[in-house]
Amino acid sequence: MKKRTRRQKAILKRNIFLSVCAVVLIGAIALVSFAISAIFKPSDKPKTEKPQTSESQPAPKPEPDTFATVLSIGDIMGHQTQLDGAKSGDGYDFSDYFKEVSPIFEKSDLVIANLELTFGGKESGAYRGYPAFNTPDELASTIKESGINLLMTSNNHSYDTGFFGLKRTAQILKEQGLEYTGTKATPEEPNYIVKTVNGIKIGIANFSYETPGDNAERKYLNGNILSSEANDYINTFSYPRIEKFYSEAQEIIDNMKKDGAEFICFYMHWGEEYQLTANNWQKSISQELCNMGVGMIIGGHPHVVQPMELIHAEDSQNTAVCIYSLGNAVSNQRRELISSARKGHTEDGVIFSYTLKKSKGEVTLEKVDVIPTWVHKFQKNGWKYTIYPIESTKSAASDYPKIASKLKESYNRTKATVKDGLTECQQHLGCEITFE
Repeated sequence: MKKRTRRQKAILKRNIFLSVCAVVLIGAIALVSFAISAIFKPSDKPKTEKPQTSESQPAPKPEPDTFATVLSIGDIMGHQTQLDGAKSGDGYDFSDYFKEVSPIFEKSDLVIANLELTFGGKESGAYRGYPAFNTPDELASTIKESGINLLMTSNNHSYDTGFFGLKRTAQILKEQGLEYTGTKATPEEPNYIVKTVNGIKIGIANFSYETPGDNAERKYLNGNILSSEANDYINTFSYPRIEKFYSEAQEIIDNMKKDGAEFICFYMHWGEEYQLTANNWQKSISQELCNMGVGMIIGGHPHVVQPMELIHAEDSQNTAVCIYSLGNAVSNQRRELISSARKGHTEDGVIFSYTLKKSKGEVTLEKVDVIPTWVHKFQKNGWKYTIYPIESTKSAASDYPKIASKLKESYNRTKATVKDGLTECQQHLGCEITFE
């Protein structure tokens, strides 16, 4: 019995020892597991991301290239025959003028024309044509409806209805939502405009030559002496005092650039009526404007199309495109009425276009082109007028067969005048050549 008891005691001790060892082992395993899980368990605290250095930040996406196409047409006039033909009941209807060219206007970003008349109203007397234009306000609404956005209002007929008519013309344009430059409605208005077109800022100024007068110190337009108060309401220049103009032009250019202008265009009312080439004044003024950094020079007043030219600045820092005259947009100046223009050049004009490109913040001239136009005068309860675009002699025959021969003649006249200079400009820019 005693033997068995001792053996049982030995077995009991061994079992207790093994149990203790098992408990210790389990505890040790649990402790190790807890330690491992504590090490690898994700922290409950939010991670603080390491700030990216400028080198690690993604590069900003470059802004896409943008383009702006600007169209210009020549002189919009209001001769007496035009007014008589537009009379309709108690008002006037000029809707025939632009119906064929409006689809072209709609495809561009900005359309500019020279307004060579005044809206003097009935306060300025009867509506009348040459030599002192006073045109019914209905023409302003027709211009707006055509797609024209901006008017050049400084020319030798701007003062035909006096200081009142000059200011009223600007006011009527404002009421129609038409922008303008060259004249002012108030003295506070700037004497230029900076237009933002598809993100491109274009600075535009408009000047007219002064006509000679008895007082060399006063301004004259169309033989009318301007009141002292009117002097600051219109941009003009005098050939005998040309240095004064250059000083004013440089100041305008500087102000345009302060306003952010990236491309600068001057519209000049200059030259000699019915002359098919530019005179020495036109050439010297355009050279000086190019020297100042002007990129585009567009002329009017001769009432015929004059050539284009590529002008290089004397310091080689700038190149300008100049078309010396756009001809007439619409008028009653016909070959049978003007002895010095028997070949029909006063019936011709151009839609002149240029396209600007902005890439990586730099604005460049990408393209220039012309579409010849011809003014058709026809009877429909009085004389009516329509501007016809002539993209080619082939299109003239297919699109307008009844007047195709007149359109072909006009196209060939304009082509002969602008082909060489236009081709030179297009080759310089590397764009498509219009007249092969």
